[in-house]
Amino acid sequence: MRILGIDPGLQTTGFGVVDVDGHSLSYVASGTISTRHIGKGQLPTRLKVLFDGIGEINERYKPDAAAVEIVFVNVNPQSTLLLGQARGACLTALVACNLSVAEYTALQMKQAVAGHGSAAKAQVQEMVKRLLRLPGVPGSDAADALGIAITHAHVGSSMARLETAAMLEKGLAGRYRQGRTR
Repeated sequence: MRILGIDPGLQTTGFGVVDVDGHSLSYVASGTISTRHIGKGQLPTRLKVLFDGIGEINERYKPDAAAVEIVFVNVNPQSTLLLGQARGACLTALVACNLSVAEYTALQMKQAVAGHGSAAKAQVQEMVKRLLRLPGVPGSDAADALGIAITHAHVGSSMARLETAAMLEKGLAGRYRQGRTR
């Protein structure tokens, strides 16, 4: 299975592609999509660059699934809104490419990659390097994207089973709401 990880950002969106064969991970590619060359007042153009960039990555690497980092609220509400729009462009592009999309928080990624949720960026970069047997440390945006892909490789199937179990239990709970049946 080939997984595309995305670390969304309005100025720089990281991407990472890994192949998974059982418990074995293999590095395929990583990098960034940058909108720094576009003026800050041109939000629609910047979002289109992100959308088109993900489409190109999909065409080139043909992933089977995608995973995206969930963004939390920042101190600055305007920055949060802009980041949310960038994330929305990324999600829309992935869905337009007919990819199933999983979402993970930075905490979940850090736990899966570094073993604890308070890992620093440098620790995540070093663990991604080790897990994928890379010759050097990837840039922070690419490392986060590779970390999201690794997280999905490690916990994606488990999360899917838990979600299925929760849906089954929800269905069972609904059946018994009206009383016992014999």
